Amino acid sequence: MSKDTLPKIILHNSISIDGSLTNFEPHMGLHYQIAANYKPDAHLIGSNTIKTGIELFGEEIPPEENFDFKKQERNINLPYWVIIDTHGSLKGLLHTCRRFEFCKDVIVLVSESTPKIYLNHLKKRNYDYHIVGINKVNLIQALELLLKKYKIKTVLTDTGKILSNLLLNQDLVCEISLLIHPIIVGKESYNMFCDVIKNLNLKLLKKEVLYEQYVWLVYKIQK
Repeated sequence: MSKDTLPKIILHNSISIDGSLTNFEPHMGLHYQIAANYKPDAHLIGSNTIKTGIELFGEEIPPEENFDFKKQERNINLPYWVIIDTHGSLKGLLHTCRRFEFCKDVIVLVSESTPKIYLNHLKKRNYDYHIVGINKVNLIQALELLLKKYKIKTVLTDTGKILSNLLLNQDLVCEISLLIHPIIVGKESYNMFCDVIKNLNLKLLKKEVLYEQYVWLVYKIQK
């Protein structure tokens, strides 16, 4: 399968004027309002982003209940959460994702190096998990599987720098959606694109001023 036939990936994120993903307060309402506009079939998320989100909101992890071991019955039009977790770092945390009312269910992508104890943990809780890769997740193989098995055609990812840059470096991203915040982080900036290995030519598809100070930009990546 060629890259042109893989699911469409939209990279969406909230950044500062100087391109930082962190060290400022993002407008989460606007962020998720824009994300919902795309009506994706799935959200692709790295395990570090899940852990960071839980820590950011400082919520106590609720204990697992019996219903956490079953797939939830949700609207079929809701997106899946596809989570990359090669090292099993979300053991004991995944139920917080499955409980999210706007998530159809969780699909976990792992590799052959993923600890067997974590795979048993997933199996016991009826999570769909797929081994796609040897030491780490093979993103192309994962996307092929998502399309074939789950009919996922549009994927939105608003994850951190590592996964974003991997997707960009493998020419898997079709569009970049940026919610620009009116702030400069400066020397504490955690630049979203600092690990992109080559120049990417972009075509502006959309520009919109929101609430008189936030700017939403959408670019198509020129192949």
